Amino acid sequence: MSSFFANILMGDCKASKSILQPLLNFGFRFYVAYVFFKSGLTKVDDQFLVTQSTKDLFEYEFSVPLLSSDVAAYLASYAELILPILLVLGLLSRPAAFALFILNAVAAYALAQTDFASAVGHWQHIVWGVMLAVIFAYGPSKLSIDSWIADKLRGRDTNLLLKLVGIIIFSGVGYFLLNKYL
Repeated sequence: MSSFFANILMGDCKASKSILQPLLNFGFRFYVAYVFFKSGLTKVDDQFLVTQSTKDLFEYEFSVPLLSSDVAAYLASYAELILPILLVLGLLSRPAAFALFILNAVAAYALAQTDFASAVGHWQHIVWGVMLAVIFAYGPSKLSIDSWIADKLRGRDTNLLLKLVGIIIFSGVGYFLLNKYL
């Protein structure tokens, strides 16, 4: 009995590791991906070309260090569209989380330099940054293509289709909930 409580206190609970951690990790991945992808959609037109208003925003409002405004507009726009897809699928999750973490930090810095800066905006960037740091530090969990690849490299036989079905189901539920309550 004391071993049971020790496992719960120290995070060695099997139910937590096999069910709760993958779901929480996927929730982090999906929520951050949702936020960044929706932001990316506002920066492009129907043919996924960066809009002139986005270029103007980066030229006149956002002060991105070390990059020209055009390069920053293109990088931010396409990073916000491509990296979230990788994050949801759990494919190259750590590099995608790291790149989005950097993008988020630069966006928070650029936002702080504008007249639009607010405490709420800064807290949102902090929350997204923490979620991305957790994904980077702990990896994408079992509900990811990365875990399937790792299993294959270790010689374990796992079912990719089952992982993809899980990702699709949880993405659908997440999309429904975020659109309904946000």
